[in-house]
Amino acid sequence: MSGASALVRSLEELGVDVIFGIPGGAILPAYDPLFDSEKVRHILVRHEQGAGHAATGYAQATGRVGVCMATSGPGATNLVTPIADAYMDSVAMVAITGQVAKSSIGTDAFQEADIQGITLPITKHNYLVQSGEELPRILAEAFHLAGTGRPGPVLVDIPKDVLQAQTMFSWPPTLDLPGYHPTLHPHGKQIREAARMIATAKRPVLYVGGGVLKAGASASLRQLAELTGLPVVTTLMARGAFPDSHPQHLGMPGMHGTVSAVYALQRADLIVALGARFDDRVTGKLDSFAPNAAIVHADIDPAEIGKNRAADVPIVGDARYVIDELIVTVGAEHAAGHKADLTDWWSQVGDLRDRYPLGWEEPPDGTLAPQQVIQRLGEMVGPDAIYVAGVGQHQMWAAQFVKYENPATWLNSGGLGTMGYAVPAAMGAKAGAPDKTVWAIDGDGCFQMTNQELATCALEGIPIKVAVINNGNLGMVRQWQTLFYDERYSNTDLGTHKHRIPDFVKLAEALGCVGLRCETVADLDNTIAAAMAVTDQPVVIDFVVGKDAMVWPMVAAGTGNDEIMFARGVRPRFDEDDL
Repeated sequence: MSGASALVRSLEELGVDVIFGIPGGAILPAYDPLFDSEKVRHILVRHEQGAGHAATGYAQATGRVGVCMATSGPGATNLVTPIADAYMDSVAMVAITGQVAKSSIGTDAFQEADIQGITLPITKHNYLVQSGEELPRILAEAFHLAGTGRPGPVLVDIPKDVLQAQTMFSWPPTLDLPGYHPTLHPHGKQIREAARMIATAKRPVLYVGGGVLKAGASASLRQLAELTGLPVVTTLMARGAFPDSHPQHLGMPGMHGTVSAVYALQRADLIVALGARFDDRVTGKLDSFAPNAAIVHADIDPAEIGKNRAADVPIVGDARYVIDELIVTVGAEHAAGHKADLTDWWSQVGDLRDRYPLGWEEPPDGTLAPQQVIQRLGEMVGPDAIYVAGVGQHQMWAAQFVKYENPATWLNSGGLGTMGYAVPAAMGAKAGAPDKTVWAIDGDGCFQMTNQELATCALEGIPIKVAVINNGNLGMVRQWQTLFYDERYSNTDLGTHKHRIPDFVKLAEALGCVGLRCETVADLDNTIAAAMAVTDQPVVIDFVVGKDAMVWPMVAAGTGNDEIMFARGVRPRFDEDDL
């Protein structure tokens, strides 16, 4: 068969059911056998960036490897942003790109770009295929690498003449990855030491990162938390790993985290980090972060341990195995009579949680409060839906005011912070989980970057719902200009309020969607209910909100977590015992 047929056949054997992509010259040979495939659905996106984010959303919603495909040159380079996004957030994705013929590589041929070299720093691994015979092995390796260990994107670049040439196909191939052996099971000595520290700490915290979700360890995490009685904080990437309703949950730490979560980490004498990477948005000024805490750091990627904060007990292993073994070993400590009394610690952090709950000020001009919109959306839609956010103020409010009870229900671009992520990622999530309700919570800035994928959704029968939090501005940038640039609002007014350009309702209708608008609290519930009643088309709601709302609490960039602001001009009050 042709190399192109071997490519498609390999994807079928690997269980791929959806590919997001756009054909073009170098990849075109692959689209001919794809036309006949009864197993692989191809979704024709409107921009390659949309294909990449859709593959990411698919992977995050399903736990499977997402797949995107593009042609050479600009098609491939348009995938760079979603590949980098997947790399930062450890998302399993395989990107397949066409390349000019082997004889033309290096000649600046039409639509040639060294996509292998370009993506080398932002892929877990990448390949330039040399022959059709190696296609099955390389694709099998790519999927294995993407989905095991610490997940990540893998790029497979295929020259056009390799796709066109005849080859022999055989399956299954033998993988050739002699140096790739992710450590799944942790070392028993470290587990025993961690259990001993948990059993004797006075102010311990479970610091939970996205690795717990990647490992499918949410149920085990809850068991460990309830066994130990420790306070739990979940990062932006770990929302849903531990139920928001659980009494041991203090919320999200970090730049826009809850006061109780931020200060629990600051005042801890022991931090047990599970699948987290001590990101700067969590630690604030690193040398002032948790100054008196011993660190147990468990991660499947040994490169993360000690990268930002030295670990007293380093544990390399898959989060599920680490947590399961901690449960057994901590239980043995308890049976031996070693269990810490956390009454005073809970009194402190519980008091902070009660005194400094998340909230907002009603806009003085009577406009909709964006926080209220998002909170009410979460209440009406419920915890079984999938919520996908863009990047900016609306992302933080969605992380704060929607209550997450289940894993794989909160998708966002955390590490790279990619504006334009929400709509295509929601499309991918809905394609992968068609029985789930999928809401994209987007800003008017983000929405204008990738809303063309709504046309894809309308034509492909992917009925996502989009809540545009329209404050007329690049909201997070405006917030920083308010706080740090003397209210000099340089180039942040988008014109969506003043001129209604674009009119999001008309734009939605032009893209084959139902368009709705909500401008008052009185219309809030009815508008959300109207959107929920539509099941056969995508829906866009233009929520027109005030431009001056800010995300609080906030730890300003470059400052330490001790300098957290509860609201503008308001620092939390702490008793001496808290300090």
